[in-house]
Amino acid sequence: MTARFVMVGGFLGAGKTTALGRLARLYQSQGKRVGVVTNDQAHDLVDTNTFRGQGIAVEEVPGACFCCRFDDLVSRVGSLEASERPDVILAEPVGSCTDLVATVVQPLKDLYAGRFEVAPYAVLFKPSHGIRILRNQSAGGFSPKAAYIFKKQLEEADAIVINRIDELDPPAVEELSRLVGEQFPGTPVLRASATTGAGFDALAELLDQTGAFGRKILDIDYDTYAEGEAELGWLNATARLTSDAPFDLDALLTAILGDLATVCRALGGEVAHLKLIGMDDASAFAVGNVISSDTAPKLSLPSGLHPREADLIVNARVAIDPAVLESEVKRVVAMQCAQAGVIAEFRTSQSLRPGRPVPTHRYTEAKN
Repeated sequence: MTARFVMVGGFLGAGKTTALGRLARLYQSQGKRVGVVTNDQAHDLVDTNTFRGQGIAVEEVPGACFCCRFDDLVSRVGSLEASERPDVILAEPVGSCTDLVATVVQPLKDLYAGRFEVAPYAVLFKPSHGIRILRNQSAGGFSPKAAYIFKKQLEEADAIVINRIDELDPPAVEELSRLVGEQFPGTPVLRASATTGAGFDALAELLDQTGAFGRKILDIDYDTYAEGEAELGWLNATARLTSDAPFDLDALLTAILGDLATVCRALGGEVAHLKLIGMDDASAFAVGNVISSDTAPKLSLPSGLHPREADLIVNARVAIDPAVLESEVKRVVAMQCAQAGVIAEFRTSQSLRPGRPVPTHRYTEAKN
């Protein structure tokens, strides 16, 4: 059986997890079996647990991006094929990764042509940083090298999807559409909201197309790419939360996110993405996000839970030293939990700067 492989890219905080969750439900409503593969530089992913909590079959490729763990990607897809026999495989790459056409799309189309039908490669545009980057306003809060990655992601896209239009007023949407069209001429531009579902019929229609897609091989400077990624501090941590009395999980997550965002601003570190998931022992859960230093904390999936015990996962991507980031996350979580009468016991914590990408394969010209 040939499975449809659908990879949706986009910068950290662009809304990939929400978008893929909506696409998964759309395909399921059409009677299709769906599997998801997530990807990140470290273990303990909020995204993996979010999909799992929604009842979606999911596998994870941790430790590096799809391009550097290409064989692991194929292996995890194989696990989904064995257990779920999916009609559609949705793949979520690392949000700071680019050059995916040359290192993932083309190898899949060439080496596994009889196994996968590779869909057009859509990239979600993140308005909060993207509008500043396209206006050349101080690299959107990041260094020029991180902004370089943002632009390269858009350059290789078969279609650019301006996401989060529900958070923008119509003039801002029009300006973004104009800027994207001017800087990436010839690339289709869609407008959508992964939160509300607006524009997703058009996105699904595009992803169902066949033809000469996934052929934009980038001219890319891997030194700049590697340095741009390395400027971001990454933290993945897990903690067990316990209390003698029921506590408001949604309020606690919101307080932690708000305090973390304030701390990062004070330290001068632009937030690429802060995301938390809190889960009770019955696998009900809440998810919260901060997607830039200028945006407020948001519970993308509120739970209404008042548990006595819960598990917390924190994924932080901020342009500060990862050791400082780890220390501040632990301090803020402990302080906010104490104020809520909750004890936080950290189980795991991993902080890092992403290493230089070393792709398993890199095609210098499109073969398929």
